[in-house]
Amino acid sequence: MTREREIESYCDAMEARPPGVQLPVSYNVAPTQLSLIVRRAEGGEREGAIARWGLIPPWAKDRSIGSRLINARAETVAEKPAFRHALEARRCVAPADSFYEWRKLAGPRRKQPWRILRADGEPLRLAGLWETRDGGEGAVESFTIITVAASVFMQSLHDRMPAILEPEDVDVWLDPDAGVSSARGLLRPAADGVLLAHPVSERVNSPANDDQTLIEPIDSA
Repeated sequence: MTREREIESYCDAMEARPPGVQLPVSYNVAPTQLSLIVRRAEGGEREGAIARWGLIPPWAKDRSIGSRLINARAETVAEKPAFRHALEARRCVAPADSFYEWRKLAGPRRKQPWRILRADGEPLRLAGLWETRDGGEGAVESFTIITVAASVFMQSLHDRMPAILEPEDVDVWLDPDAGVSSARGLLRPAADGVLLAHPVSERVNSPANDDQTLIEPIDSA
């Protein structure tokens, strides 16, 4: 994922109260790092929060499980023990400017990274789930991003993609009273024309690289 905007601007776009925590702009947000999520507060309004990417269930013995739970498949999210309770009551949105995907290539260069973003310039609203775990070393909030089968547009890059919510779908997604069936109905591939993509530098393959050149278009081989 990329986080080019200030946290406050994301919260404004999502009509959420700012979390009061500053995160630097990042062009290469990696699993296990902190990022912004938007969720429903106890009073029913939206709130921003900072959480670790990679869901850590409350029953987990340690935090390391989070590195294996960065994504949840929409087709099985309601049945998996790590996700099913969060799907019922702790849904969230992960805002981002874009995300990366890798196209398989023939020959020694096996994969080419591409940047995917909205064609209208709006932030992506990625459907996610969040949890809180306190294993004795302090509470940790974490999240996962839900994936669906790739849209026609995305199929040349990968067979999966994040579930991208439209602005009008966010209230239903965040509302636990809407029910799991209604929420799952929002987990679908992006419609035609919503996304665009361009190849980017292979430097994005390393989380140690984090600068604006990562998102700049390059010539595709």
